[in-house]
Amino acid sequence: MLGTNQPVILHLLDTEPAVEALNAVKMELIDSGFPLLKGVFSSIIVVEAYTDVDIAIMVGGFPRKDEMERKNVMSKNVSIYKTQASALEKHASSNCKVLLVADPANTNALIFKICSLI
Repeated sequence: MLGTNQPVILHLLDTEPAVEALNAVKMELIDSGFPLLKGVFSSIIVVEAYTDVDIAIMVGGFPRKDEMERKNVMSKNVSIYKTQASALEKHASSNCKVLLVADPANTNALIFKICSLI
C-alpha cells in the first residue's frame, strides 16, 4: 500500500475498555523490531490519535449481534463515524486518505463519507 521502503509511525486508537489490549498490541509492535516502524502511539482519545495523520485505516465498526437488524448496526456506526470523521477533518493532515474496512465495508464507507460532509 505504501511501498516497500516507506517508514511509518502508527497511531493506534481504541476504546477505554480495550486499553490493556491496546497497550499489549503497542508493546508487541515495538518488540517485533520492524525496520520501517519508526514509532507507535496509542490512545483512547480520538483527537490525540488523529493529530497530523496522513493515512487513516478504519478497521472498527459496531459488531452486529444475533438479535440486531442491519439498520440498528448502521445507526450505531453513524454515531461512531460522525465522531471519527469530525476528528479527522479537524486534526489530520489536510491531504489525509481514509481506508475503511469494517463490515459491511461499502455501506460503512458511504456512512463515513456522509458523516464527513455533515
